[in-house]
Amino acid sequence: MSITAQLRDSVRLPGGDALVNGFALESRGDEQRRVLLQNGHELEVYDLCEVFAGERAPTAVLPLPWPAWDRGVHSVSPDGSFMVFSGQRAVRAVNVGGETLWEYRHGCWGPELGHAHTGDEQEVCRGFEHGSCRVSDDGRLVWAHVVVEPEEQDWQECWVVLDARDGRELARLPLDSAASGSHHLSHPDGIHMGLCIGMGQDGILLHWARWDGEKLTSWDLNQTMDRILMDVHPGLQGFLTVEHYGADLRLHALDGTVLAEGAVEPSDDGNPPCWEYGCGFVDADTVIAATVGSDGDQERVRHCLLNVRTLQVRGRVVYPTGPADSCVRPLGDGTWLTYDGRSDTLNRWIEASS
Repeated sequence: MSITAQLRDSVRLPGGDALVNGFALESRGDEQRRVLLQNGHELEVYDLCEVFAGERAPTAVLPLPWPAWDRGVHSVSPDGSFMVFSGQRAVRAVNVGGETLWEYRHGCWGPELGHAHTGDEQEVCRGFEHGSCRVSDDGRLVWAHVVVEPEEQDWQECWVVLDARDGRELARLPLDSAASGSHHLSHPDGIHMGLCIGMGQDGILLHWARWDGEKLTSWDLNQTMDRILMDVHPGLQGFLTVEHYGADLRLHALDGTVLAEGAVEPSDDGNPPCWEYGCGFVDADTVIAATVGSDGDQERVRHCLLNVRTLQVRGRVVYPTGPADSCVRPLGDGTWLTYDGRSDTLNRWIEASS
């Protein structure tokens, strides 16, 4: 079955591919969606609703604390008053004027154990490994994936909870990981935080935690899982994952229990496709996901709408502009994003009325 997509909004946004194929979009419920785009040595912050309303100027432009460092996943506070940057050797909070509010120093993400630094904070060591951070939805906490200082032990990745006012460490969870990268995802309940750690060919680690002001309660889902955390459902208290190599999609309860599983539909040519990493909740009843060729062939991208409770495919999305040529990013309000790299255009779609 085919489902026709209707174009709702379209805007030229250079670099906007990071919204559908990266972590540039930071959502906090239906009303707050901010876009964090790196432009040279600066980070530009946009309000997505304002962008589609015709406002082309960013709401804030901040200099990168470490201009040569182009990795890490950063975060903006709910009120937009400060940013938190995930660096190679520190997590740093700055206000909208670029003034440093605080800095939390940690070990180096560079892969060489015990390697020396010159003392220049702008030095960037070799390697692509990085952590991530996320400001809590109430703006009071900063969750960060970091490396412990070498003086404490040779190598230990940790998940830390920091006070957003001064960067003071409130809690620390040691992790059994060797990350290539990570990302956070806050639960719409405003209490729980998810952390997904990618370790390349060694797989994926997935953790959930909550901080009640006194105690950090955490649980990992890594005994039977090798899955990427993609999205959280606001009503079902569940989350969506995709298997490391795209074999299937799963809807889980917060404790990891599998509520539904979605298999990839066979292709016409007999070459089984796999799920792409871009997927999530279009609304409370619908998931959108993309498939690609089993060899990662982007020429065979397909977008599908699925029933949220069964993850059965409702139909394949047909675009009036032609076949899908990008990943997809749902917004949870009944719409989703695609990006046309040929024209630097960000498109927002809705399912057409029958």
